[in-house]
Amino acid sequence: MSNLVRLSISLDKDLVRQFDDRIAEDGYPTRSKAIGDLIRESLAHREWIEGESTAGAILMVYDHHRRNLLAQLTATQHEHHNLVIATQHFHLDHDNCLEIVVVKGDPNEINTLHRKLKRIKGIKFCNLSAATTGEKLT
Repeated sequence: MSNLVRLSISLDKDLVRQFDDRIAEDGYPTRSKAIGDLIRESLAHREWIEGESTAGAILMVYDHHRRNLLAQLTATQHEHHNLVIATQHFHLDHDNCLEIVVVKGDPNEINTLHRKLKRIKGIKFCNLSAATTGEKLT
């Protein structure tokens, strides 16, 4: 017995053409897969808005030669140890590093951590990629 539900929707012809072009570029096998992904993305976004426990990643690029930068990064992450699951550090070149901080917890607290990291002098780029724990998605 399948858990699939068939539904029918009516959309503007040009919108469907644009959608079909986009999903073809992205390599989706079917419209159903693409629409399912859009629905899951919307539900994950809702988790962030409603303050439910969620997950994500903070990506940073910085000059590791910058004085006290690494100590500030470490101290800030330790202040929020309950959110930080893992970090991964990459050497992009002689001066620049990419660090990924994987987080899980309250989205408001994650946003606070992101803003604190972003304000540290020497951080060249800092971006929060909001995701989901997946607990409520199928």
